[in-house]
Amino acid sequence: MTVFFYSMNPGKKIFLSVAGNIGSGKSSLTALIADEFKWKPYYEKVNNNPYLKDFYADMNRWSFNLQVYFLSHRFKTHIEILKSKYSVIQDRSIYEDVEIFALNLYKMGKMSKRDYDNYRKLFREMTGFLKAPDLLLYLKSDLSKLQKQIRLRGRDFEKNIDSGYLEKLNESYDEWISKYKIGKCITVDSNDLDFVNRKKDLGKIINLIKDNI
Repeated sequence: MTVFFYSMNPGKKIFLSVAGNIGSGKSSLTALIADEFKWKPYYEKVNNNPYLKDFYADMNRWSFNLQVYFLSHRFKTHIEILKSKYSVIQDRSIYEDVEIFALNLYKMGKMSKRDYDNYRKLFREMTGFLKAPDLLLYLKSDLSKLQKQIRLRGRDFEKNIDSGYLEKLNESYDEWISKYKIGKCITVDSNDLDFVNRKKDLGKIINLIKDNI
């Protein structure tokens, strides 16, 4: 089967990245938007991640390993996206690795200063070669919405995610988004939206993207 990808503007390639906390609905929205615009989707590597289960069981031990794994995967993906001739949509950007997850682990005492400083240096060297997405779409969700969606998708390794951990991630996201300067950014409050089951809600996001591309 051959799949054809296109841009809303002929001749113009679009790179959109969906940002958001664990359980915010990034992957589902990525799939829906990719289908709507016939863009090529790139997803976060979760199911075959060799560190996630160990990380949630012992964050202190596995935080650095997990973050380096994600950074490597997303750097490879970002390079592939920039080389692609098609318009694309990405599930979580490389910038969230350092600005949200690694920073949060360091603040919580789950990553040592030595590892965190080393990670940030590696991140700066790698991202210095990259062009930011044309548009970053941030899915903002409250803790109750995140917990509900995490329960619904039923991943074993996510069953015991601490609510305090999710709250701190939300705080880091809000702070990062408020200072985001490397490209265009829009925030979607998804607390009262059900874009998977309600076409009207999905339509609102699609129109918002059209208005900002």
